[in-house]
Amino acid sequence: MAGILDLLNSDLGKNIISGVAGQTGQDESKTSGLLTMALPVLMQAMQRNAATPEGAQGLMSALNGGKHDGSILDNIGGLFNGGVDDNVMQEGDKILGHVLGGKRENVQNALSQKSGVDSGAVSQMLKVAAPILMGVLGKQQQQQNVSDSSGISNMLGSLLGGNSAQSEQSFLTSILDADGDGSIVDDVAGMVLGGDKKAGGLGGLLGGLFGKK
Repeated sequence: MAGILDLLNSDLGKNIISGVAGQTGQDESKTSGLLTMALPVLMQAMQRNAATPEGAQGLMSALNGGKHDGSILDNIGGLFNGGVDDNVMQEGDKILGHVLGGKRENVQNALSQKSGVDSGAVSQMLKVAAPILMGVLGKQQQQQNVSDSSGISNMLGSLLGGNSAQSEQSFLTSILDADGDGSIVDDVAGMVLGGDKKAGGLGGLLGGLFGKK
């Protein structure tokens, strides 16, 4: 897989978009737009956290724990058939809490502003998307035989588009900071892109990824 956005353009991605849209009662076009924005933001948050030894170890532990081995991707139809299981939603809720910490509501509001999707629906979409994203990471970890913090960082970087950091920053800026009006959207962009010096970056805000309950 070349990158996380390539997943959404694949047949599997189309099934995910359709399933998330059905689960949340949203238009597929808006769902696609929301996930196109949200998945890179979550991956960027994970990558920044994995830059610390504690964060990298926390992510490795989560991927090795058995829940995120990629099997969720093998039966997407079953995942959405009859509605997503409460256990999956609860797991998604936990993942988002670990990844975004106290900035979670801000991120959801910013994504709502940019996607035109109600913030409540955004929250539900992210709860579904988070376990799927972890499944993607788990499958990539197995395929690439990643076993250390350096490998985790490289894997996340490749899923975000390799070494094109400037391109990625430009992409995230365009979706989260397009207005440049000093609103909460700018705060989120600063957090994700490390532009807000006072915030201390995601590493300072979130602690060890999956390292704490």
